[in-house]
Amino acid sequence: MRIGISLQDPAGPGAMTALREELRRAAEDGFASAWLNNIFGVDALTALAVAGSQVPGIEVGTAVVPTYPRHPAALAQQALTAAAAVDGRLVLGIGLSHKVVIEDIFGYDFGKPVRHMREYLAVLLPLLDGQPVSFAGETVRANIGLTTPAPGRVPVVLAALGPQMLRLAGEQADGTVLWMCGPATIREHIVPTITAAASGAGRPAPRVVCSLPVCVTDDPDGARTRAAEIFAIYGELPSYRAMLDREGASGPADVALTGDEEAVGARVSELAEAGVTDFMAVEYTGGADGARTRAFLRSLLP
Repeated sequence: MRIGISLQDPAGPGAMTALREELRRAAEDGFASAWLNNIFGVDALTALAVAGSQVPGIEVGTAVVPTYPRHPAALAQQALTAAAAVDGRLVLGIGLSHKVVIEDIFGYDFGKPVRHMREYLAVLLPLLDGQPVSFAGETVRANIGLTTPAPGRVPVVLAALGPQMLRLAGEQADGTVLWMCGPATIREHIVPTITAAASGAGRPAPRVVCSLPVCVTDDPDGARTRAAEIFAIYGELPSYRAMLDREGASGPADVALTGDEEAVGARVSELAEAGVTDFMAVEYTGGADGARTRAFLRSLLP
C-alpha cells in the first residue's frame, strides 16, 4: 500500500509559497503522493501545476474537483495543462460534490447525479486520451477536440461511494478516492463492488485511495474530540453519512485513526488488508502530536 498525504488548502498572500514548501517537504519525506482538495479555496489543478512544477518526483492529485461547475472539455484542457506542468505526475480526482453545494450554491440541478457522471466521463475521458468528441446526452453535450499538449495519459479516479458510482468507476475510470470510509466498509462494500466492475469491463485492478484523519498521540480521547469538531459537517452530508452508518460509526471521530504508534499502525494495516492501494493521511493536529504523526507516517514508507 502506497502512503500519501493530504495537503492543506493554502490561504493568504503567501499561499502558493506555503503550498510549494508543504509539497517539497512531502517529497523529501518520501511520500508517494500528495493530494489537494478543491472546495472554496485555491483552484486545486492550478495550485498543483504551480507547486508541482517546482517539486519533482512526487505524484500529485486532486481530491476532488467537482464536475458540475466545469464543462468536461474545460476540465480536460485544464487537467492536461496541469499534467504537462508536472511532467505527467497528475492524478485527476473528480466527484459530484453534494446537493447542498451544487443546487444551493452553484444553482445546478442535482437530480440525476449518476447519469451526469456517466455522460461527463463520455466527454472527459476521450479528450484526455487525445480524441475528439461528439456527444449529446441529457445532462452534457460537446462537439470538440483539443490540441492541448499531453505528457501521457492522465489517470482519473472518482469519488465513488454508492454501488452505481463504484461500478462506473470500475468500468471506466482508474479507481476511486474515498473519504469517511472505515475498513469494514472498504472490505465488504467498496473493494468488491469496484473490483468486480473493473474485471467485468476487462480493466486493470482499480486504485482504492482511502483518506482518513490521523493523529498519533497519547491522548486518543482528546484527538477524537478534536476530530469530531473539525470534521463534523461530514457526518451530516448524506453520502458520507451512509458510509459511516455502514461502518457502524456514530460520526467522523469514530473512523479517525488515533492513538499511539501501535494502535494507529494496526488501523493502517487493517486498511491495507481491506484492499486499500493508497492511504492518504489527513493530518489534523499540530505541535508535538503533529510532529509525532508525521514521524510515524514516514516510518511506514519503504
